[in-house]
Amino acid sequence: MTEPAPVNAASLLPLIRKYWGHDTLRPLQAEAMACVLAGRDSVVVLPTGGGKSLCFQAPAVAMPGLSIVVTPLLSLMKDQTDALRACGIAAGCLSSMQSSQERSAVERQLTEQKLKLLYVAPERLASPRFTDLLRSLKPSFFAIDEAHCISSWGHEFRPDYRKLTVLRQMFPEVGIHAFTATATPRVRTDITDHLALRSPAVHVGSFDRPNLTYRVERKSRKWEQICSVIERHKGESGIIYCISRRNVDDLCSSLREVGYRALPYHAGLDDADRKRHQEAFTREDVDIIVATVAFGMGIDKSNVRYVLHAAAPKSIENYQQEAGRAGRDGLPAECVLLWGPGDFVLWRRILGGLDPQPQKAALRKLSQLSKFCEADVCRHRALVAYFGQAYDSPNCRACDRCLGEAEPVADPLTVAQKILSCVVRLGEPQTADYIGHVLTGSDDERIPRQGHDQLSTFGVLRECARQDICNWIEQLRQQEFLVSSPESDGLTVTAQGWEVLRGQTTPFIVNPRRATGRRVTKAQPLVTKENQELFDELRALRRRLADEGNVPAFVVFSDAVLVTMAQRRPGSLRTFLQIGGVGEKKCGEYGPTFVRAIVAWCQERNLATDVTAAVTEPPKAAALPPEPLTNAAELAAHAMFSRGMPIVDVGNKLHRARSTLVRYLVSYLERSGQVSPEPWLDSETFSLIRDAANRVGLDRLRPIFDDLEGKADYDAIRIGLTCLNNAGVKTGVPSQRSVR
Repeated sequence: MTEPAPVNAASLLPLIRKYWGHDTLRPLQAEAMACVLAGRDSVVVLPTGGGKSLCFQAPAVAMPGLSIVVTPLLSLMKDQTDALRACGIAAGCLSSMQSSQERSAVERQLTEQKLKLLYVAPERLASPRFTDLLRSLKPSFFAIDEAHCISSWGHEFRPDYRKLTVLRQMFPEVGIHAFTATATPRVRTDITDHLALRSPAVHVGSFDRPNLTYRVERKSRKWEQICSVIERHKGESGIIYCISRRNVDDLCSSLREVGYRALPYHAGLDDADRKRHQEAFTREDVDIIVATVAFGMGIDKSNVRYVLHAAAPKSIENYQQEAGRAGRDGLPAECVLLWGPGDFVLWRRILGGLDPQPQKAALRKLSQLSKFCEADVCRHRALVAYFGQAYDSPNCRACDRCLGEAEPVADPLTVAQKILSCVVRLGEPQTADYIGHVLTGSDDERIPRQGHDQLSTFGVLRECARQDICNWIEQLRQQEFLVSSPESDGLTVTAQGWEVLRGQTTPFIVNPRRATGRRVTKAQPLVTKENQELFDELRALRRRLADEGNVPAFVVFSDAVLVTMAQRRPGSLRTFLQIGGVGEKKCGEYGPTFVRAIVAWCQERNLATDVTAAVTEPPKAAALPPEPLTNAAELAAHAMFSRGMPIVDVGNKLHRARSTLVRYLVSYLERSGQVSPEPWLDSETFSLIRDAANRVGLDRLRPIFDDLEGKADYDAIRIGLTCLNNAGVKTGVPSQRSVR
């Protein structure tokens, strides 16, 4: 069963090709694997989706004996175990979510030495019975996943993780390797100390996730904002985070009422319900999971296309990790954060129960998250800067600020010079809030007491809101024209800031956004229009095979693998095996079925298989012109119409007049671009309307109605003309807002 341990990480590539179907490694994976193979302790920080798991899974397969993976995420254990087994690797897990029979079966496999990897929770290592079993098995190494949980300075401190220091005492000669997606330098030091690592190698990858588009919006019409994100990703998998269990249940109920396939996930549910909801999500029986930010979602699902925070999380680390659950397959995904001042009030109340030291650290992290929300700066730059890394690109082209979804300040140089000049004239570092008071000419009693009402900059931005000025100050700080003291948050002007004061550099400053309805780019499609139909067929086939095998859909193949299949259209098992992400076991198990489906699809359309040209990129996102919907009833109607529900049935549920429902239907047809009016209009009547429109050639309803001599009423004509307009038929029909 075991293979001889390779000398270096490069020799793992044939094994990785065989089991995982990959020919190359991602950044720092080779270095991390080399540490595991050499038995040298290590700390590895790679972003979610950066391939952390492979760093310990591949060496575990190559090395003799059993390797132990410690993780606090019980649901993640099952997902990763399923994925490993699907690749042909003997893996198991022990968790409280299993039945006693399931745990006994795993323990039997352990004693018979039939497993290569075992996933366990940190609590299990406190069991003398289990540690005695481990001693007899002589594990090859320990991989500590989610290692930031060890640190009280981290965002998800778990006391049970502190107890992992016993691993060094019990297994002094065994390598220990810590893996995490989010760890500041202080947290990395804490991990090293509490795991008693010996001169560990520290590998820190880029914290940037270029495939994610970040948007941060202040809550104004929360329900509408939530639904607009879901509609941009209709039929795709998404996670929505709330602060409290009640928020989760209420929002989930509202989403289900209007037809969205959603389930809740939080600590208040019993284990059986949580497990059932998780499996429904991973198997794509539902599209949306609504979860608490406190409980977390350890689900190894690669094709989450959006993560929506319906309220602010409690730290930038939390946001980075939760938002990072989107787009783990490397394909485009969207992360939207909705926030309001009340979120921070609620978090302060929740954090008020902590002991003084952790409370102080938590409140500081909350303040940093608040600044991130309020600042209109490049989101990618702000996130990597928080973790101590530079971001070289002037425009990420993947956040609300860089996509031009914010309104620039009319005269940014003058505004910046007034702010920076005030900072200089104050003489000593002051907070952004105090600087805002001075610039607005506030009657705050501190100002005359310090003589700051005599400064030339006192009141020079009197016409502006202090909140806006604080926002601009944060933008200047993020662009490194100001720097804040870590002790007091007092601000001073940097060398780059003096260039602004001299007029040599102009910063980019935008006005704070207070409402939705601005132009937002569409979600980038995963494949080109030419390949979309085949991609959809392959997704349906994957779903069927997953159901038959009783595994999550992504365990069969990820969306990224299906995208490549749709582009290259492999026509034989040989070329199918060349697709990245297709290992030998999956090729043997699923290859014949997928190849038959691809060949049949190509033959029906007289298209070639085995396309060898370079894989084409999906088209760039385009502007989304429709304004947001204005009420919940219309949103509900759209959801029902998307399922083909007749007008009468929608009316029975919403208790609205038929004229209103027709208006909702026309709006739905316009937004969805649907060219067929069925089932709301039969094909015969639609043909009559089309013929009449061709004869009359006018953009008004009355001439068409008269031409039809009562064969169709005005509602039918509105519906029919909208579909003709969607199909590009030149009827001259304006949008539903002007068709009467």
